Amino acid sequence: MRPLIGISSYREQARWGSWDVPAVLLPAAYVDAVTEAGGVPVVLPTGAFDAQLLARFDGLVLAGGADIDPARYGQISSPHTSIVRVDRDKTELELLRAALERDLPVLAICRGMQLLNVALGGDLVQHLPDVPGAGLHDPGPGLFAEHQVRIAAGSRLQRLLGGFADVHCHHHQALGRLAPTLSATAWAQDRTVEAVEEPNRAFCLGVQWHPEAGPDRRLFIAHVEAATNRA
Repeated sequence: MRPLIGISSYREQARWGSWDVPAVLLPAAYVDAVTEAGGVPVVLPTGAFDAQLLARFDGLVLAGGADIDPARYGQISSPHTSIVRVDRDKTELELLRAALERDLPVLAICRGMQLLNVALGGDLVQHLPDVPGAGLHDPGPGLFAEHQVRIAAGSRLQRLLGGFADVHCHHHQALGRLAPTLSATAWAQDRTVEAVEEPNRAFCLGVQWHPEAGPDRRLFIAHVEAATNRA
């Protein structure tokens, strides 16, 4: 049996054909990446999924998306933190905590990595352009910034990707204070943390970039393999 991989999703106003209605959305690249890696993707809708049902799943992918409500990490919203999805925050935090309790393999992508850090006690930089020396991580709507990250020797990520990796980024926020149980394992040239791991778990990896956006499926394959071994 191929492992079941739950993927968190967006809830947004969407338009197609003659319709303009609230919709449950997920870029198809996530589904394609999990499928190509050997998993069975299952889209998890915001507000309509009981975290206890994660017992039926073998792995969890936290997808990218809107900013996390700064109240979740004890801050007041900056002028640039204008689009938050409180219901999504609540659902995904419940999903993540249930997954961590079960030591379910977790792959956290972009917003997902930020949520992982917040859930475990860290906080965020709300707008990277306000940080002196910060490079370009968000080139504009619908675009990715392509740059190279340096990966920590001896980390799981280094074993999967090597010492350096070319990645696709689209984020205006970043990790601030690192959660106590997480280890930073990749950095951009401007020293922004680009990946984290929870070393005491079977598989808990967060990346600030979008691995689903490129052809390299090594992170998804490793996640699906961990889910298969757990199953």
